[in-house]
Amino acid sequence: MAGFLIWCVLFVLFWPLALLVAVLIPLVWLIVLPFRIAFAVAGWMLGLVFGILLLPFRLIARC
Repeated sequence: MAGFLIWCVLFVLFWPLALLVAVLIPLVWLIVLPFRIAFAVAGWMLGLVFGILLLPFRLIARC
């Protein structure tokens, strides 16, 4: 909702800038999306490796 209100204010005051932003935001999002997915997968994989490496120590600690 706040984004829509900001867009309306920009449209009234600076309509060319508002239209440029309305076009560029989805393009930037599409460009950045693969990097966000890659970083998420890398984080999940590091968490998995960390969990696998610490599993023996967790099992020993429970005994």
